[in-house]
Amino acid sequence: MIRRLVHWSLVKAGHPRAPLWLGTLSFAESSVFPVPPDVLMAPMALARPRKAWYFAALTTVTSVLGGLVGYLIGALLYQAVAEPLLAFYGAREEYARVVEWFGAYGGWAVFLAGLTPIPYKVFTIGAGSLQMPLLPFVVGSLAGRGLRFFVLAGIIRVGGERLYQQVERWSPAVFWTGLAALAGLVLYSFYSGG
Repeated sequence: MIRRLVHWSLVKAGHPRAPLWLGTLSFAESSVFPVPPDVLMAPMALARPRKAWYFAALTTVTSVLGGLVGYLIGALLYQAVAEPLLAFYGAREEYARVVEWFGAYGGWAVFLAGLTPIPYKVFTIGAGSLQMPLLPFVVGSLAGRGLRFFVLAGIIRVGGERLYQQVERWSPAVFWTGLAALAGLVLYSFYSGG
């Protein structure tokens, strides 16, 4: 099912209404849909590099708006909707990890959500179910998702397809190194009283 959805997303990248599809995909992915918007944004930016920043902004804004829906699902409909949704996607372990992250990092967990391989919808639902204050949720979402999509747009804009393929190959190592450095910084700040 996931492969078919990814293939559908790639086909939609060349469509004249691709920005509408990108916004819709980004909105839905933040609360209920399994395919990340990167799979549509990247081919669109590769096809039209001058619009890469626009695609990143569109993806960020619609992702955060969709994240608010995920937040509401977690806050108001956890047992009726969120639990079955997490079970359907096999994301219960990720949800437990997200709960731990919220306990350890607070609002930083939402920022980190934009940079992790854990689906963003798990973080949005988790934030709602844990009654995270809305303002830090929105700010963390804008910062984390924005960083993710604008870095992707910048890579494509500067380096084109060749650089994008290199970054994609090395992205797991870069991600885990960056996450370890950020976690170290947060822990150092916490324990040093800063």
